Amino acid sequence: MVLAACASREGAPSGKPPVIAEPAVRLPAPARLRSMKEVQVQAALRLVEANPNGTYDTDPPDELLAIPVLEIELNGNGSVRRITVLRYPGQAPETTQMAIDAVHRAAPFGDVSHLPKPWKFVEVFLFQEDLRFKPRTLDH
Repeated sequence: MVLAACASREGAPSGKPPVIAEPAVRLPAPARLRSMKEVQVQAALRLVEANPNGTYDTDPPDELLAIPVLEIELNGNGSVRRITVLRYPGQAPETTQMAIDAVHRAAPFGDVSHLPKPWKFVEVFLFQEDLRFKPRTLDH
């Protein structure tokens, strides 16, 4: 008797997206920055550093799997206050939660209390077929 199984990208029957655990990465303390643009760049670098198995650093492919867009609001100490999803992808909806989880792993993003409010920025997550992402901020 031969048993065979196949997997699909649609997730578990419960409808919940698969949880992909990342090993804990010890990040250096964030630098003190002079503008929210600098905070956004540092945040993108920390996203990559905190998620080494879930990111890529090459040019994005011509066709991306999914592009969730998040607005990240910070507390004065650089911790995450709120994440608002500005764009849900049409396919691979699990990438939205993957992006949110990646942000939490990369936080805190440095003291922003000396900067003018609002302490928020938008990050676009460029997911390729293998479910790894690149922050658009770093896509030069």
